[in-house]
Amino acid sequence: MSRQIALLRGINVGGHNSFPKARQLALAESLGFRDVSVLLQTGNIVFADPGTPPEETARTLQDRIAAELGLTVPVVVRTRDELAAAIAANPFPQAVPEPKNLHVTFLSAVPADTSRLDALAPDAFAPDRFRLTGRELYLWCPGGMGRSKLAAAVSRAPLGVTATARNWNTVTKLLAVADA
Repeated sequence: MSRQIALLRGINVGGHNSFPKARQLALAESLGFRDVSVLLQTGNIVFADPGTPPEETARTLQDRIAAELGLTVPVVVRTRDELAAAIAANPFPQAVPEPKNLHVTFLSAVPADTSRLDALAPDAFAPDRFRLTGRELYLWCPGGMGRSKLAAAVSRAPLGVTATARNWNTVTKLLAVADA
């Protein structure tokens, strides 16, 4: 069975945009999604592919969240195969043993303008590194994300698309849920 994964941005983080796990499940099921699982509280919903393009599924979820909860929550959706391809494309395989230091930012589209990201001098942030590959931005910070100047610089480089990040643990667990 084909699956889609909805990645909600900025919910249940620091007490903002409260959207409990049980409510996420109920909302997805109210949209007619079948075989729904919610991983963690931070907005990772896996469900049977509803037969709509991921971009349309994202809009449907965003609209329903706004209507029912009054929250503006950006949503990025990937198919199971797109998620698997993002995992396979990891440009930093050496980072996998420390998965909390490797993040993938999922983008709603390939950015049209990457000039601000391209302007970042990689050597200035070593050993931290990043790479944009299509609709995924990989960020590896061996010393941790909290102290990383690169993580802060990358987050300030607007790409003009919806973006939401997950650490490597979450990314691989989402694929496992999609495959279950």
